[in-house]
Amino acid sequence: MLNFREFEAGPDPFGRKFQVMFKWLQTAISLRHADAVDVKFILTDDTGLAAEKTIALPHPGLLAVSREIARPIDDAWCARLAALHLLHMLQSGEDIEKSLVTVALPELKAYAGEIARMEQSESHAA
Repeated sequence: MLNFREFEAGPDPFGRKFQVMFKWLQTAISLRHADAVDVKFILTDDTGLAAEKTIALPHPGLLAVSREIARPIDDAWCARLAALHLLHMLQSGEDIEKSLVTVALPELKAYAGEIARMEQSESHAA
């Protein structure tokens, strides 16, 4: 799932599928005085009902994971991390009722590993 800008997700625990569209990414300090990167998505379900979900990536966690895997922090990486968490939320139903969700460090590490594996397989396929 390297395309974070627009993708399909689901079904969720209730059987709904979603069209997901990336809206924006910005540092949360300017939005809500938080040391995080916020990534907002618009989800539209099968019935046309739309909802906004903001995935907050704590900056200290991003720095730790970035150092650990020797990868620079960039917008695309942050958006992909957030998209993977959103997919997890939709598939598991976890925190689905929330409009703002903060990703924990162990989850950031897991998503970073998943992205690295996807990028590795992409480079071998090319």
